[in-house]
Amino acid sequence: VISPRLKKSASYNYSDGAQMNIQSVGFVLRRFVRVVSSTSTPLMLFLDDLQWCDYSSLTLIEGILADKEGGNCGGSCLFFVGSYRSNEVKGDHSIYRFMDNLDRRNVLSTKLSLFGVNYNDLNTMISDAMGLFPRLCSNLSDIVFRKTKGNPFFVLEFLRSLVDGNLLEYSVRKRRWIWDDQAIAAMDITDNVLSLLTNKMNQLSERVQSTLQVVSCFGFGIHDSVIDLLSATTQYSNIREGLDELIWDSFMVTVAGDSMPSSDSKSSSGRTWKFVHDKVREAAYCLIVEEDKDQYHEDLAQVLHSVSKGKKLGNAVFPIVD
Repeated sequence: VISPRLKKSASYNYSDGAQMNIQSVGFVLRRFVRVVSSTSTPLMLFLDDLQWCDYSSLTLIEGILADKEGGNCGGSCLFFVGSYRSNEVKGDHSIYRFMDNLDRRNVLSTKLSLFGVNYNDLNTMISDAMGLFPRLCSNLSDIVFRKTKGNPFFVLEFLRSLVDGNLLEYSVRKRRWIWDDQAIAAMDITDNVLSLLTNKMNQLSERVQSTLQVVSCFGFGIHDSVIDLLSATTQYSNIREGLDELIWDSFMVTVAGDSMPSSDSKSSSGRTWKFVHDKVREAAYCLIVEEDKDQYHEDLAQVLHSVSKGKKLGNAVFPIVD
């Protein structure tokens, strides 16, 4: 993600070499799944956010799912679960071609549509969070439901924005949560959680916004090994302080992992800093002006290249050049 973004072609026409490469990878994957799976120990694969998946990747999965030759169960014993956002794909998206191909090749599949929580469940969730009887917070739940359409992540971010704006606060005198129904109902917000997050990020300090921009260029997370490199530069010397503030503001979390050697293996704890949701990463990436994104990626890459010269990068090289 650090290198300038590649412009993807809308067509699915591949050169002969690329097509042969896809077929070779598919052949190896099918043979591998046949070896490691059986009717008694099937292999399960879950892929999220298939709305961003390209046709070649879906073709590989299709080949494994339709594989009925050889193996311990007459082919690959794979249980595949995929999810995508239907509101982010058009009718010509490759996901629909993928599902049609599975039906045509007699691969048993089930399609489920998930929607936002209904009003009653939302009211139960809010009343439980506030420690109040459902009837006491029904008015608030009604407003939240109308503004968020029951989207769970949108609900949480909207409630956080109410707390930040002192429209929802805990009264020590009354010993309960209180709110202003009319003020909340009059709030001018869009029905898009991305806009809500972007507005919230714009209120952060310049240092924290800069940290969000940098981390968003690495995708959904950044490893301590890369943070070590950035911290060694003058421009990004305060990036760890910015990350700590993002943890405090619930934009990011830390995930422990295996040690990934960096330029200074003693300083790398093996942690990965991840966005709590892909919409948070998307909003952070939107902080970079669209026409400046390519240059931003290039400048960041030049900084990392300069500071990493002569150092042992270990696995840190992969997120840098990805």
